[in-house]
Amino acid sequence: MPKHSAGLLPYRVDKDQLWVFIAHPGGPFWARKDEGVWSIIKGEYDPACEDARAAAGREFTEETGVPAPGNPETWIDLGQVRQNPSKIVRAYAVQSPSTLAFVASNTCQTEHPRGSGHIITVPEVDRAEWMTCEQARTRLLAGQREFLDRIPRT
Repeated sequence: MPKHSAGLLPYRVDKDQLWVFIAHPGGPFWARKDEGVWSIIKGEYDPACEDARAAAGREFTEETGVPAPGNPETWIDLGQVRQNPSKIVRAYAVQSPSTLAFVASNTCQTEHPRGSGHIITVPEVDRAEWMTCEQARTRLLAGQREFLDRIPRT
């Protein structure tokens, strides 16, 4: 069974350019990686126990340190994609002001170096930024790029 994640993709249109707000994963493994590792701000949930919109809002707040923008009932459902063989991601888009900014992320524990038995605490997200759709297309995980084409352009 694949795992399920739900996320929020804030966007804005400025001077006829589409901008999106996406996140870079935290921790030493990701520190020097840029292209193809950014993500919509999302997290896992159990569809049998939690609503996808609620999960998307919760994860946004946990991973950015700010409340999810807009009213969840009016978020635009971008549908779902299979990010990889073991994960299905549902995303919602919300038009947001350019003042939306990353504050701080929750933390998680990871073994580093892998196989060492040494556990460290790292932020789940080390930064989130506004970038143009074109910039995001190369930085986003390949399995999430389809969401960019589903954002309304009006």
